[in-house]
Amino acid sequence: MSLKSFEEAIAILSGISGSFGKERIYLEEADDRILAENIYADRDYPPFNRAAMDGYAIMQEDWEKGIRTYKIIETIFTGQPARYALSSGNCYKIMTGAATPEMANAIIRREDAEESENQVTLRAGALKNYQNIALKGEDSNTGSLLLSAPLKCTPQVIALLATVGKATVEVYKRPKVAIITTGDEIVSPAAGISPFQIRNSNQYLLRSLLSQWKIRPVLCTHVDDHKEKLTSILSAALETDLVIINGAVSAGDADHVPAVLQELGVKTLFHKVSIRPGKPILIGKAISGAIVFALPGNPLSCLSTFIVFVEHYLYRCSGYEARPIQMLPVLKSRTKKHPLTEFFPVALGHSGGLSPISFNGSGDVTATIQAHGLAMQPAASLQLHKDELITFYPFNPSFYSPL
Repeated sequence: MSLKSFEEAIAILSGISGSFGKERIYLEEADDRILAENIYADRDYPPFNRAAMDGYAIMQEDWEKGIRTYKIIETIFTGQPARYALSSGNCYKIMTGAATPEMANAIIRREDAEESENQVTLRAGALKNYQNIALKGEDSNTGSLLLSAPLKCTPQVIALLATVGKATVEVYKRPKVAIITTGDEIVSPAAGISPFQIRNSNQYLLRSLLSQWKIRPVLCTHVDDHKEKLTSILSAALETDLVIINGAVSAGDADHVPAVLQELGVKTLFHKVSIRPGKPILIGKAISGAIVFALPGNPLSCLSTFIVFVEHYLYRCSGYEARPIQMLPVLKSRTKKHPLTEFFPVALGHSGGLSPISFNGSGDVTATIQAHGLAMQPAASLQLHKDELITFYPFNPSFYSPL
């Protein structure tokens, strides 16, 4: 199978992306879920002329006639209709958020009033029509589009869903995911360690990356470089929707993943992409329909391929066109000596530009500690010039609406 360009690999991945389905859930369970239905206003908002502050509601025409002292005919509280019609020389005492009767077209705030028994003297300058009144329908009208799917259910979104009476909402289903890390040299963080072993940081990295999607893997395990054990575990993993394998994907004697996947009937969509880091990445599709991502084992390779490929797939499966990226200026020049598309850690400066971070190869465990994301240097671009716009993949992108 020929080496794919980065662009070819993303196109293939986009072509196999598809929804895991939709489900209806209670609103109180919707935090951070991805909305799968458009939301429309169920009525005008505000649904009535609403008092914007505590004060006295009058007819503006009275004010223009020079009337400054008014009889208070009623106090209107929130959630209550007025009982009496307004006539010249009279006013309502009104509370913030209360429904303002139609005849009242201006409110003078309480601080500009002197009340005594059933009368109030008002002090203010020129009044504008409907001063201190939020007009019915000025925010939105019945049937207007308020939220367009797909959209992450943030606290603000959930508040609006409650406002329009959505006690349940339709959201995209989350995939069932399996994580399998590999390698004889890998040990648990809690275990004793020899000078020639490394701790299983990538399992925790992948779990944490998935947790940003509120995805808890149904299977998460480690397997030694033992072909029969790997075959057994992968057989079970392929019953999920998404399998993420880490390590054993290159061409070494102990790299059994490609051969085992082939034996299990997984169709390889591509194996090896002209990128750095992460060149050995393999993506395949199982007979069961599961999508397999076999990611390289070095820490930066694992992170980069998840950010660039796995997250692209997850966004596509959640109704978005692609993973969010930005075009930002690089704050200093950068050179590469190879014809591969390169991803490198960058820090986001106060000016909005990107500062490349020095690191010691894809095995550097500290490479991304100070980084806010990855930047891309295209295959054909051997030199990035200061202030040149480049593609930026933020580590924690906000889920966005296409509108």
